[in-house]
Parts: sequence; structure tokens; C-alpha cells
Amino acid sequence: MTRSYEELEPTDPDWTRWTAAHVLRRQAVERGEQTFLIAPEEEVEISYAELLDLSERVAGGLRGAGAASGDRVVIMAKNSSRFVLSWFGTAIGDLVEAPVNTAYEGEFLRHQVQLVDARWVIVDDDLADRFVALREQLSGIEAFWVIDSSGDGEAAAERLRAAGWQAAAWDALRQATPYRGPEPDARDLTAVFFTSGTTGLSKGVAMPNAQMSFFSELTRCLTRFTEEDTWLSVTPLFHGNAQYMAVYPALIAGGRAVIRSRFSASRWVDQLREHDVTVTNFLGVMMDFVWKQPARPDDTDNPLRCVFAAPTASSILADFKERFGIEAFVEVYGTTETTTPILSPYGEDRPAGAAGLNAGKWFDVIIVDPETDIEVPIGEVGEFCVRPRHPWISSLGYFNMPEKTTEVWRNMWFHTGDAVRRDEEGWYYFVDRIKDAIRRRGENISSYEVEQALLSHPAIAECAVIGVPADSEAGEDEVMTVIVRDGDLTADEVWDHCVGKVPAFAIPRYVRFRDDLPMTPSEKIRRNVLREEAATATDVHDREALDNRAQPGHPASGGAQPGADG
Repeated sequence: MTRSYEELEPTDPDWTRWTAAHVLRRQAVERGEQTFLIAPEEEVEISYAELLDLSERVAGGLRGAGAASGDRVVIMAKNSSRFVLSWFGTAIGDLVEAPVNTAYEGEFLRHQVQLVDARWVIVDDDLADRFVALREQLSGIEAFWVIDSSGDGEAAAERLRAAGWQAAAWDALRQATPYRGPEPDARDLTAVFFTSGTTGLSKGVAMPNAQMSFFSELTRCLTRFTEEDTWLSVTPLFHGNAQYMAVYPALIAGGRAVIRSRFSASRWVDQLREHDVTVTNFLGVMMDFVWKQPARPDDTDNPLRCVFAAPTASSILADFKERFGIEAFVEVYGTTETTTPILSPYGEDRPAGAAGLNAGKWFDVIIVDPETDIEVPIGEVGEFCVRPRHPWISSLGYFNMPEKTTEVWRNMWFHTGDAVRRDEEGWYYFVDRIKDAIRRRGENISSYEVEQALLSHPAIAECAVIGVPADSEAGEDEVMTVIVRDGDLTADEVWDHCVGKVPAFAIPRYVRFRDDLPMTPSEKIRRNVLREEAATATDVHDREALDNRAQPGHPASGGAQPGADG
């Protein structure tokens, strides 16, 4: 019998009230002086009542400067209480938050600001000069509010004013007259979150109020978060992982949210204890980084009961739970565009590599042949497609990119571009991005699964697995891994480590060592760069040349001799 995820029931059954403004006002009445937000580096704690008051003042300041309903407000700032208040200020004021990665500058920054036609910007003082450098291209901006994050606030505002813009200290928003206009409509646009743009210009996902609230409800249900819980978020607030997969769920549940400026693997357990954290997130390799910290006798002495990991490193899952005394790991599969239609039941052991079950009450899902859109048989890999069964819980499309929206919405389904399979019981397994899929000698290979096996080696800090053209099999690939080392490690040791952990056909033929991996500003590996480098790199170790040391170690031509220390 095919299973589905049945635990999802929104806190408020009336979807017309699925807005941050409604939740803020309700919680301020019901919880008042109870602490909601804790920002330890700032030594700041904010109650529910204060959160509403300050958010209304930020909204009032923006509105007073001339911002109108639907205007986009760029927020480019590091994690802080002022970022959270800026975000909720836009939500209260019926404005549209457009958070921008703090690593962006130049063409990356210009593209995103122009894409959303931003007139208003909230920025950290040490990032303001990036806008000054783009003064001619960003003439549509009218005013800045500068967060004094490094002690250069007034000077940064002056440089913006010298460039011809209005600029004021962010703290002036605290003193503005509170905005108490009507609540925004659940169907209205509330945020634009940007995709990574690994192979082209980044796209802005247009999220209505109802979708952002529903995304948060999914996460609250997934983690069983209640008013008794505290959520620790260490990922950047310009990512959805921190906003609607941490802070917003805590708000809906009436609990507490702790925001840290950055992730620290060495201090992770101490931070759990410091504020009685019961739920937290892992993203990417964070779980592995914590696991590789020296074990302590008191690792289990912490209040954490649930980790939301995307993805979960299944090879170390059981040992990780035992070492830190964690009750449950939960996981999802989804996209910013569609929320998360696949969720793992709390506390249930799931098959290795399974992301979860379909929340069938809310989403239709299908796995299709990416060329024909015809459904593939159960067990076969295909492209994951999804559509909502309730209005307004998916995105409105890509902001100002109608042609890109049309590309992914085809035959009445949103096409994720992800290779996924489903088993007979109903568990879904992420295999790869379609464009990153590897096919070697008739076998489909998941780069993710090979990467997880490699990361279990203590001397591998980071790695990426890619397909490179085979030298003898037209249309198929050979497997390459690019590794960032944490200690002494040779290519021979990499191959030895794979034996018994990776199917023989999936063991990387080629190994490269790199000081770091090329990343997008949103911390995703730029695999296209690695593939381009592979065509000419001379530092590649070739496993199939072990019996013939004279052979070059490069997939195309030239290369280091295999077995060298690298």
C-alpha cells in the first residue's frame, strides 16, 4: 500500500489569514511579553509585543518615505535582529521583501536589484559601497536605510548621499510612527527569493503571503515545534532556510527563535545549551562538519530533540543521533517555487536516502520522462513534477521573467529539473539534478550518494562528484570527484575508501584535489565550472591507469600520474 504524509494541518484553517501580519498581531495579543527573538551577539531579546511594535514602526518609516503597497524593498544584510525587523516590517506594510546575498556585488547585485525594480534598500554599512560602485545602473533606487553593523553607519550613509541618493540610519525607523493599515491579502506578493543562477542569470521566485506562511506551517508540522520549543538558526537570513524554515515557523507556533551570525561546528553543542535549543537546521555539509569535531564526554548533555537536515547524511545518521542524544532527524524535498511536497514522518526510520512521503492532501506529484513528460514506472528515475491542490501555496512564478515561468510550467505541472525515483511503499529519493545526472556504462549514478560516501572519510572536508565525457563510450560519462582535503590524503586512499561503500560502477575514475570548491553566492557548488576545468586540468589522477603508469591521468589529454600524493 502506498503511503503518504498525513501530519500536515495548518494552525489556522482559514487560508485568508495566512499572512505574517496576521500572525504577528495575533501572537502579540496572546503572548505579549513572552520572548520571541534572541540575538546573542547583539545581546538583544525581543518579546512578541515588541516585535509587533517595532515591525509596525519599520513599516511606518518605509511608508512615510513614500513606499507603496507592492513596492520591492531590497534587504542586503548579515544576520541580526534588525534584519528580522526589516523583513517583518515589509510584511506588515504590504511591501515586498527582496533579500540579497551578502556576497553579491557587481553584475550579480545589479541584476537582482534591477530585476525587482527596487526603489528602497536596507543595507549593512560595510556593504553600502557596492551600491555606490553601481550608481549609474541603479538609478531607480530612491532611498537607503543603513544598518550600523560595523561602526561605519553614518559614514556609509554619507557616501550614499554623496552619490545622489537619500540615505538615513536604520535606527531612525525605530522612531517612526507605527503603520497600522489593513492586513495584506494572503494572495498578494510578499517576497522575492532568488535562485542561485549556476548556469545563467538568477531568477526571483515570487512568493505570495499564503505560500510563505504555508511553507512555515509545513516546517512546524515536520518538526512538531510548539510554544515550549526554541529554534536555533545559523544559516543566513537572506535564505529561505532561515526565514520560512526556522524563524517564521517559530512565530506561528508561539515559541522562541535564536539567530546566530554564523555557523560554528566547534561551538554547536555549546550554543544548544546556552539557550535550551530543542530544534535546529542543518544545510549541506553542516552535519558532517559537526560530526568531524572531536567527540566530548558530555556531547549528549544538550536539550536538542530534532534536527531538520536538508539533506541528511544517512551514512552517519544513526551514530550522530546516538552521540548527541537526538530524538529525530527530519527531511524534506521541494523547491522555493513549490514549497515541500515530500516530507519525512517525525521519528520514523526511513529507508537510506529517502527524503520522505508525499503530502497528498496538498500536492499532486508525478515522476516523468524529461523528454516526453510521460510518467515512468515505479522504481525508475525521472523528472519530479508537482502541482498544488490548494490555491496560493506555490509561487506566482519568476518575477519579471514570464518566459522562464513558462519554461518550467509545462503540461499543467511544475518541472523541477530534479531526477527522483519512488519505491513501491511511497518513499521518494532525490537522485540528482537532471543536468548533473551521470550515466556510466548503462548505470545511472547519483552524485549525491557518492559524495556522501566520500565525506565519511575524515580527511575529506568537501567534495563534488561530476560526470566528464567518457573516452571510449559515446554519449556516456566517467565519474570524477573534486576534493578539498582536511589533512593528508592521496588519490589511492580515496579509491580504497570507496570500496565497499560505493558500487563498483560508481567509484570515481578520476580524482582532483582543489584548495576550495567554486561556489555560487548562495553556497551551491558550481559544477559547471568544475566540468569546464576538467577539460584542460593537468592535475587529475586516473584510477584506470593504475596498471599502466605511462597513461595520462586526464579524461581528455595530459595529466598527473595516478597514485601521486596530489
